[in-house]
Amino acid sequence: MKVFHFHFGKDGGAETFFVHLIGALGRREVEQLAVIRKQRAWRTKIAPYAEIIESNFRNLSIDRLALPLKVRALAREHQPEAIMSWATRGSRLMPPYRAGITLSRLGDYPTHLGYFRNTDVLICNTPGIADHVRRIGWTRGVEVISNFTATEPVPPAARTDLNTPADAPVVMAMGRFVKRKGLNILIEAAALVPDIYLWIAGDGEELPALEALVAERGLAHRTRFLGWRQDTRPFVAAADLFVMPSFHEPLGNVILEAWAQKRPVISTRSEGPSWFMTDEENGLLVPIADKDALAGAISRLLTDASLRRGIAEAGHKALIDRFSEEAVAGAYLDLFKRRPAWR
Repeated sequence: MKVFHFHFGKDGGAETFFVHLIGALGRREVEQLAVIRKQRAWRTKIAPYAEIIESNFRNLSIDRLALPLKVRALAREHQPEAIMSWATRGSRLMPPYRAGITLSRLGDYPTHLGYFRNTDVLICNTPGIADHVRRIGWTRGVEVISNFTATEPVPPAARTDLNTPADAPVVMAMGRFVKRKGLNILIEAAALVPDIYLWIAGDGEELPALEALVAERGLAHRTRFLGWRQDTRPFVAAADLFVMPSFHEPLGNVILEAWAQKRPVISTRSEGPSWFMTDEENGLLVPIADKDALAGAISRLLTDASLRRGIAEAGHKALIDRFSEEAVAGAYLDLFKRRPAWR
């Protein structure tokens, strides 16, 4: 089986899943070609499993004109069973193709359907996204296939490496530093909980504002900005609990990564977590942008060891039952074999 991928993302949860899926399909002997941005840090991770073409594919570039011609020629030559684009920019590159199935994978809510004129099936990683595309007029195929993450536990990072006392309560968060991730609310909540240390992994445009807020709230001595890490798992494993404070989160890959390390999770009631998390069972859910509720949930978990253990165990079980590599890779392989009935 041959599959082409078009992916022009940078760094984040969607890119992490892209790397995971490329590896899972490669281990199942799928031949793959991936068109990606230049100089991606995760390029080496997919290189063993896919032929790689690097391109900027920007509006004002030679690639914007030449790349569509190149991928059409490659599709005619190799006749892949499936061509799969990732998000909206990749979908703009999708050629007209009738020898196999064309797919666009969505990890967020598109504003319109013009990106997908050559797409047979939209793959949505939550039911909410699937409902949205139908609501705005999509009439072709829709499939809901969620993400998976690596499930093996890893040794925790040494807290001393981050100038953190061994017995201090540590709260971990990670993601792109953009406003919708709600990291400012987490900082505000941390200021209300005495003695906790806050580890935040990631980078982005909001870093100066977040650093300023940390200083303003007097948290500089117990906040650690970890930067962008290729492997965050050791830091998650070393924390006492994980928080995802997003205002808008279609899925929440970081929650799955925390569950893999058997960490208890607190999340806002954003779209994705509200679908796959059950409050008081495999996590604690709090209102969006409510620093007091978030601080209360952090304090509750830190003071109740039994609750922490129970929530962590239930989260890990949900990960294995619903978000395993075997189940998700199998669903993609089945989809790649289909031929659209509406042609």
